[in-house]
Amino acid sequence: MRARHPRRWTTSLVIATVAGAATGCGGGPERAAGPPVRPAADTRQPSADERAAEQAALTAYAGYLDASREASRAGDPRHPALARFLADPLLTRVRVVIDQARRHGAVRTGTLRSDPTVTSVNLDAAPPTVDIQDCLDTTGYRLVYAKDKRVVPGTGGSRHLATATATRYPDGRWLISTGTAHEDQPC
Repeated sequence: MRARHPRRWTTSLVIATVAGAATGCGGGPERAAGPPVRPAADTRQPSADERAAEQAALTAYAGYLDASREASRAGDPRHPALARFLADPLLTRVRVVIDQARRHGAVRTGTLRSDPTVTSVNLDAAPPTVDIQDCLDTTGYRLVYAKDKRVVPGTGGSRHLATATATRYPDGRWLISTGTAHEDQPC
């Protein structure tokens, strides 16, 4: 077997991925040192622009998770769907994690469950952003060796909090630019 130090590379893969990426969520999101900041309850009604931004951000987030799963399953860090939903720095991180897994003969399989909600919308920021919080269930989403489908040791799943930021770019697209898996915070 090529990987003589599976603990070292699997640890970096587990920490760096939410949805098989990067992403880590695969792909992806890094582990946070502390709890995410939760905004105080907002009792005002969101404007039509804010509702549109929320919907666009959640669509981008769902696309990010789907693209990360597809790319991780195929072991393809250049999967074209990634660039449709992700922006740097998260895009590069997701690609690196998928490539690391591929180089060690591993791919992601199974089901990733997600339950995202928008926690804040800031259309006055430059660029505008939407923050998303999710409860990711990765218990059925495994890193396996492509050759024999054995689970890579140390890559068990969990149900944990994840956060992401969608950013509106000058061309009008909302892309997921950052993401963090809070594996120490079950949900």
